[in-house]
Amino acid sequence: MADTALEDRRVRYLYEAVVAGSVRAAADKMDMNPSVVSRQIARLETELAVVLIERHGRGVKPTNAGQVLVDYYRQHVSNQDDVLAKLQHIRGLSLGHVELILGEGFVSDLMDEPLQAFCRCYPGLTLTLNLASTNEVMRVVAEDQAHIGLVYNPPVIPGIRSRAAVRQPMCAIVTPDHPIAKAGRAPSLKHLTAFPVAVMHGSYGTRQIIQMAEQMDKVRLNPKLSTNSISVIKHFVRGGLGVSLLPAFAVSQEIAHGDLAAVPIENAFLAKVEAHIVTRLGRQLSPAANQLLLQLVGTMKAFQRP
Repeated sequence: MADTALEDRRVRYLYEAVVAGSVRAAADKMDMNPSVVSRQIARLETELAVVLIERHGRGVKPTNAGQVLVDYYRQHVSNQDDVLAKLQHIRGLSLGHVELILGEGFVSDLMDEPLQAFCRCYPGLTLTLNLASTNEVMRVVAEDQAHIGLVYNPPVIPGIRSRAAVRQPMCAIVTPDHPIAKAGRAPSLKHLTAFPVAVMHGSYGTRQIIQMAEQMDKVRLNPKLSTNSISVIKHFVRGGLGVSLLPAFAVSQEIAHGDLAAVPIENAFLAKVEAHIVTRLGRQLSPAANQLLLQLVGTMKAFQRP
């Protein structure tokens, strides 16, 4: 083993299988036969004389030794990105790619203008933009699968740096003619129990916030609808089926068009919730990613709620 050279190509097969959760999923991503992936991992195990993965009914998971290699490969790829970023800096912002991940609620309010301005200023740069839950955004950023994440009420995770945080209170989302909108005062959570409620699934920051507020106020909302789509929630409320709880920026276009209203809720905890822009601590962003980060930070701060 002392004379064994570590081949990054084979380590990549292991990495992809662990990240994807199974050999078959990794093979699909890499566009090859699963037997090839399995054979390369087995060969790596033979060369290193150590078991790297454990197989179970749902796929694979790394052994302690396997996790060491997965962490190594992730850092290796990140180091390559850093080197490319330095070269890109030398030749300017004419080329480059940025990976961005965010909660769906950010799309209409925060993404349109900064993305449009960014694309106009840097036509040679390309973007990947994926939508995900709060938990998934944090995981993807921590694992260097995205340069930048936009997330609402993120948990504190070691190795994640918040580059900007602005207050974005949770509001009752209703139609303009709804009794809550016409009442002229902030409703309590107890008041909202009188109406059918639509909420996001539990892996989303908005739902996690609601659950904490329920515990504080000793109130239990009984959701009529649970979903992973803010678009579905908008249709639910707009159709007069009930109310929801979201930050105002998630429905900014509908508010501007007069289709929906965002009414602050009488709850100190819900009034202090923040939206964050996050990156992995210690990651050197490319000039392209750093420029987009600066534009996103500026835009987010412009939408700071009192």
